[in-house]
Amino acid sequence: MKNSKLTQTVFIGLFAALIAVCSQIQIPGAVPFTLQTFAIFLAAGLLGGKRGTVSVLIYILLGAIGLPVFAGFKGGIGALLGTTGGYIIGFIFSTLAMWLFEHLFIKGKSKKTILLGISMVIGLIICYTFGTAWFITVYTNTKEPIGIATALSWCVLPFIIPDVIKIALALTLTSRLKRFIPFE
Repeated sequence: MKNSKLTQTVFIGLFAALIAVCSQIQIPGAVPFTLQTFAIFLAAGLLGGKRGTVSVLIYILLGAIGLPVFAGFKGGIGALLGTTGGYIIGFIFSTLAMWLFEHLFIKGKSKKTILLGISMVIGLIICYTFGTAWFITVYTNTKEPIGIATALSWCVLPFIIPDVIKIALALTLTSRLKRFIPFE
C-alpha cells in the first residue's frame, strides 16, 4: 500500500495544487516574482522526475483549460500564447531534464543533494532558454523587434538571484521532507 497508485496520484495532485498556489504568491521588488519555480523544483525533488513532471503537466493543463492557476490568477490558452507563456511551457522541459538527470546520475545514490541541485540549475537554464526564446518571438511579432540582450535584461537577469534562493529552499525542504514521501 505504501507505493500504491492511489498514493502516487494523490501526491501528484497535491503538488499540482501547490504549484498553482505558489504561482499566486508574489514577492514584491523592482521586478516582482512568484514562488512558482520553487514549487516546480520541490515537486521534482520530492516526487522524483516522473511524478514531478506529471504534476507540472496537470498544472499547465488546468491553466490551459481556463482555470486561473497561472501567476496573477490568469488562465487559458491566451496566457500560454502570451509573452510569458514560454516560461510556463518551459517548466515541462525543466522537469523532463531533471527526470533525465535523475535517471542518469542520481538513481540509486539516495538523491544526493548536490546532484539534485545541479539538475535543478540545469532545469532552470532550460526554462530560461525556452521562455526567453518564446518571449523574443512573441514580443517581436506583437510589438517590435527585441534583441537577446534586452530580453535577458528583462526576463532573466532580475530573476537569477531569487531563483537560486528558490532552488536552495527547495533542496533544503527536499532533504528534510523526503522521508515523509511514501515512494522512491
